[in-house]
Amino acid sequence: MINILVVEDEKNIRDVIKAYLSKEGYKVFTAQDGERALEVFEDQDIHLVILDLMLPKLSGEEVCTYLRAKSDVPIIMLTAKVDEDAKIEGLAIGADDYVTKPFSPRVLVSRVKALLRRSYRDSNPLAEKFIFNNGDLVVDADKMLVMKNGQNVDMTASEFKVLMVLLSNPGQVFSREQLIQSAFGHDYDGFDRTIDTYIKNIRRKIEENPKRPKYILTIYGIGYKYGGSK
Repeated sequence: MINILVVEDEKNIRDVIKAYLSKEGYKVFTAQDGERALEVFEDQDIHLVILDLMLPKLSGEEVCTYLRAKSDVPIIMLTAKVDEDAKIEGLAIGADDYVTKPFSPRVLVSRVKALLRRSYRDSNPLAEKFIFNNGDLVVDADKMLVMKNGQNVDMTASEFKVLMVLLSNPGQVFSREQLIQSAFGHDYDGFDRTIDTYIKNIRRKIEENPKRPKYILTIYGIGYKYGGSK
């Protein structure tokens, strides 16, 4: 399930945003000030941040600068500042989108969906939803939602990207290096063996028997491929 962090000091606005996003199937974490926002971000695997600029303790600009220095997580700035210079400054320090108050919660949800699609487009298939083996495994690419036997599967953003690359190319064998490039791009600075850990975690979450997988198959001496059927 995709995790969204909402950073907003006004409780009524925070609660409204959380209610609308939760209704769409997202898991929502909240923070009422900048310091708490960084704590939540460090503790959780956050896929997108909605960030108010005028916050107690640490400003939204400071939070955004910190997040962008260590992560490429998509950030939507939410603020009452409507002048052009404020928007330019927000985008310059790393925000991906800018929504001004007052705002429509439905429009904000649409902006969230659009930004998620853009941010994870390298791993998103053309189809929005995969259904395998008569519903045994369901993957909703738009919402980054994975379900096994009707139950939500918690999956990190990195695991989801790897899974999407394989599902989007059935039968194609990927080496570790190819999976890294397809899922994370050329700027990935981890070890290629990290892919093995992602595969192990994915199998544990979606396979009936991870030691005898039917979805994510190992091609010995080469890499991995998707081996299931719709």
